[in-house]
Amino acid sequence: MSFTQMLAAKAGTVTPQMRHVAEAEKRDVEFIRSRVAAGTVVIPANIRHTGLVPCGIGRELLTKINANIGNSSTSSCPRSEHDKLTVALKYGADTVMDLSTGGNIEMIRRALIARSTIPVGTVPVYEMVARAGGDNLSRELMLQVIREQAEQGVDYMTIHAGLLRSHVPLALKRKLGIVSRGGALLAAWMTSHNAENPFYEFFDEILAICLEYDVTLSLGDGLRPGCLADASDAAQFAELDTLGKLAARCRAAGVQAMIEGPGHVPLDQIEMNMKREQQICGDAPFYILGPVVTDCAPGYDHQVAAMGGMMGAYYGAAMLCYVTPKEHLGLPNAEDVARGVMAFKIAAHAADIGLHKPGARDRDDAISDARAAFDWEKQFDLALDPDRARAYRAEALRESNQPPQNPLHGTEYCTMCGPDFCSVRLSAKLKRAAQQEEPK
Repeated sequence: MSFTQMLAAKAGTVTPQMRHVAEAEKRDVEFIRSRVAAGTVVIPANIRHTGLVPCGIGRELLTKINANIGNSSTSSCPRSEHDKLTVALKYGADTVMDLSTGGNIEMIRRALIARSTIPVGTVPVYEMVARAGGDNLSRELMLQVIREQAEQGVDYMTIHAGLLRSHVPLALKRKLGIVSRGGALLAAWMTSHNAENPFYEFFDEILAICLEYDVTLSLGDGLRPGCLADASDAAQFAELDTLGKLAARCRAAGVQAMIEGPGHVPLDQIEMNMKREQQICGDAPFYILGPVVTDCAPGYDHQVAAMGGMMGAYYGAAMLCYVTPKEHLGLPNAEDVARGVMAFKIAAHAADIGLHKPGARDRDDAISDARAAFDWEKQFDLALDPDRARAYRAEALRESNQPPQNPLHGTEYCTMCGPDFCSVRLSAKLKRAAQQEEPK
C-alpha cells in the first residue's frame, strides 16, 4: 500500500514528521496536518532517507531556503561537493539540491544523501543526459533514472513536465530565450523529435514512482525568465498554467508537489507573480530562484537575488533557492555557498518578521537584550553567522587604540563609538538614574 505524507494527512493520520514540523514551526499539529492534506504545505521525506530531520515548506510556515550544489563537466570533484554540503548545513540551508552534470553523479548523490540531515533534491534530466546524451532520451531511461534516484532516497525532484511543445516558439521570441538547463534540453529534444514533452506524456507513471517512495515533485519552471526584459511574458505564464493543472493531478494522486518560479523579475512585478501562482496552482508551495531584480551586477548576484527573494517571500513564496556570487560566472565553491546561504537566510528571516510568523522575531528581541547588556558572547551565539560576528569584533579590538589596561576595553562599547560616544552605554546610565529616582 502506498504511503505519502499527503495520503496520511488526508486519512486524518498525524505522522512523526508532521509532529516535528509543528513543533519547529510553533504551530498546532492539526494546522500542519490539514495543510499537508490540502497540498499547501509539503514535507519532503523519502521513506529511504534515513537520518532526515523533517522540514515543512509552505507559505504560512517560516520561509525556507535551498542551496544548490553539484559538479559540472568542467569543474569540481566528489570531495568539493562534500565540502559544499558541510558549509550548507553549517550556515543553515533548509534543503540542498544536487545539480551534478559531470562524472560520478550517482556516487556524489549517494554520499550526499547519506550525510544530509536536510531534504535532498535533484533534477533527474541531468543524469539522463549525462548517460545517454541530450538527443537519445527514451521513456525507459527516463523512468529508470527517476526510480533509481527515488530508491536512493532523494526527497524531491525537479521535473520539467509543464514545458509543452507549443510553448517553445513563445520562448524563442525572448531576448535570452530558454535559460533553464532542463528546459533547454527538453525544448531541443521536442524540436528534434517533433514530439511532445515526454515528462508530460508519462506523468502518471512518474506519479506512481513518487507514491512508492514519497518523493515530492518540484514542478520545474523550464521557461523562467533569464533577464528582466523576458519577465512575466506569454511563455512563462503558459507554462505556469500547465503547472497548475499538473499540481492538481499530484494532489488527486496523493503526491506532494511544489511549484518552481521565476528567475529574473523587476521589483514591481514580484507581488503579481506570487499572487498569480497562488491562484493558478491552488496555493501550492512556491519555490523561487531569487528572483534576480537587476541584470547588471555580476559578482554580487547573491545580494541582488536576496533582495528579490525577500520581496518574494513577503508576498507568498514558500522557499527561496539561493543564488551565489558566482551566478552567471562559474561553478560556486564552498565559500560562495556560504555567502549565498547567509544572504538568503537573512532575506527569508526579514520576510518572516514582516509577516509576523510565530516566533520569527524571538531571536532579534533576544539579541537586542544582549546588546543592551553588553553580553557579547550571547550576541555572537544569537547571530545568524556567529563566526563572522566574532571575527569582526576581534579584528576591531586588535585595531583599537584604547589602552589594553582600560577595564572597560572591549566590554561596554564597540570601537565604532568608544566609551564617550556609545549611545547604548549612555542610555543604560539614563535608565539606571531614572530607576533610582522612581518613588518607592
